[in-house]
Amino acid sequence: MKITQISVFLENKKGRLLDATVALGKASINIKALTIAENEDFGVLRLIVNDPEGALQALKANGFVASLTEIVAVEVEDSPGGLAKVLSVLNDHDLNVEYMYAFVEKTENKAILVFRFDDIDKAITALTNANIRVVGKKDIQGL
Repeated sequence: MKITQISVFLENKKGRLLDATVALGKASINIKALTIAENEDFGVLRLIVNDPEGALQALKANGFVASLTEIVAVEVEDSPGGLAKVLSVLNDHDLNVEYMYAFVEKTENKAILVFRFDDIDKAITALTNANIRVVGKKDIQGL
């Protein structure tokens, strides 16, 4: 199952992250997970939210450059070696992880990790065949 993520280009200056989150809040968008990759001049804010299309509209209406991207979220055993098990499956299927980040919340004794792959459908198949649970949109919205 694929999940829609929002990527937002942010100038690396005071108040831009605040402006983005205020725009989302005014549009009743709930942030489920986020990460920021940055350099000296700009950053990329990646978000998983309850309403990706609504978030995209709100951000663009407030002058942000934003886009939607498909990602995969999986449950990982919350124990030593849990991540290595998932990465081993991906490596065995010659899949490249472009980036990843984790959710703040977790389910039972499992953490939820978000991945961006160069071949998302192949990754879903490999993970599912290895009995690694791929998390769906409904699972994310329930956190």
